[in-house]
Amino acid sequence: MKSIKPKKLQKRDLIGIVSPASSLDDPTKIEKGVNYLEGLGYRVILGKNVGKYNGYLAGTDRERADDLHSMFTNKNVKAIFCLRGGYGASRLLDKIDYKLIKNHTKIFVGYSDISALHLAIFYKTGMITFAGPMVGVDFFEDVSSFTEEMFWKLITSNKKFGRVENPDDENILCLNPGSVTGKIVGGNLSVIAGLIGTEYFPDLKDKILFIEESGEVPYKIDRMLNQFRLSKMFHGMKGMIIGSFKDCNELDPEKRTLTLGEVITEYFSKLEKPVVYNFRHGHIKNNITIPIGASIRLNASRKFVEYPEAVVS
Repeated sequence: MKSIKPKKLQKRDLIGIVSPASSLDDPTKIEKGVNYLEGLGYRVILGKNVGKYNGYLAGTDRERADDLHSMFTNKNVKAIFCLRGGYGASRLLDKIDYKLIKNHTKIFVGYSDISALHLAIFYKTGMITFAGPMVGVDFFEDVSSFTEEMFWKLITSNKKFGRVENPDDENILCLNPGSVTGKIVGGNLSVIAGLIGTEYFPDLKDKILFIEESGEVPYKIDRMLNQFRLSKMFHGMKGMIIGSFKDCNELDPEKRTLTLGEVITEYFSKLEKPVVYNFRHGHIKNNITIPIGASIRLNASRKFVEYPEAVVS
């Protein structure tokens, strides 16, 4: 399936904000995020149900799905940004009209729990989406210059991006050597592991898989990676990019544990495919945006990742 590129974002374009998973604990972050976007010269519209609460969800499943559909069908909206992750995006997957989305291609952005939507949308439509900054998490105050510079360049220019650099000159590290080109898919490990066996998990054959995680101790990481192994999900893929695993170490000194590094090494050092780690994407301030479904180049031997073509049209 050929990837579909959304149109690039231009100044004065209208950005729609949705909350497909959880709501913000502090609603003032919505206003601050909107002010940031408007300060850059964009116009902003909020989903009808943004700001609602339904337990740990940002409204009912139907309300959240309706906001998503409304933003895709609104001809004036040129990009859709998620407010935050949390939990709940996967509950929408069987309620989404994917034909509608394919017929109204546009930029869609978020990460963490939003990974479920990225994978389903790409698998069902072929549309490139963006694992990137969220309005109420990354754009409400003290915005990372690294995060915003890369993100805006990626979605506003139809020229190739080129090599992706880690912030602060941090090295991308090689776990297995080799060089491959393929479409990149993936996201938050917990979320994508929960989609294995469903119709919303993309075929990993000839794909480059990326994973990131936050707040899961090593034995839980082990359990999720073992689910991938037993499901034979690693077999057909071309390579692997391991992003940030924030706060994923066992803090109880009384507990016997493998380290996170030992778990990662056990699963991937013998994979016989190119693998890099310390790629700075995930629940971190200086965050690399990943164009899900785009063709990228992974050179683990030379420790670089490249976006060799434009990801918007």
